[in-house]
Amino acid sequence: MPSDLMMKSMNRFHRTLLKVSGGRLGWKAGGMPVLELTTVGRRSGQKRVSMLTSPVQSGDSIVVVASRGGDPVHPAWFLNLRDQPEVEVVWKGQPQCTMVARVAEGEERAALWAQIMADFPHYGSYQDKTTREIPLVVLDPVAG
Repeated sequence: MPSDLMMKSMNRFHRTLLKVSGGRLGWKAGGMPVLELTTVGRRSGQKRVSMLTSPVQSGDSIVVVASRGGDPVHPAWFLNLRDQPEVEVVWKGQPQCTMVARVAEGEERAALWAQIMADFPHYGSYQDKTTREIPLVVLDPVAG
């Protein structure tokens, strides 16, 4: 399982790649689009930025997987958005936009998981490593 230091280092490297390339590189990883997710720290109240991949998109909604490589604990970004679901997202190099996060449940989760497993089966190995159900988070645009 990845350490906090490794996760932070990977995020820092990814953000640096985007900056150095002027946004020309880094918007795809592992065959998936990449997004920059900004949450508010549940304890610190400070903005926290995470680089994530999205295995599924539907219309203007974006799905991210809170797998943390199969770690037994949820990633910090997930805990942050669970407590404060309004987040900022940079998607495909476009300007930052406000979205609302929600955890997919029931039939919606089952359908999304099936789609993710069909296209990106490595997520199954993450689920096999942990007893927690890996959350699927849907980021929906703020109506406005």
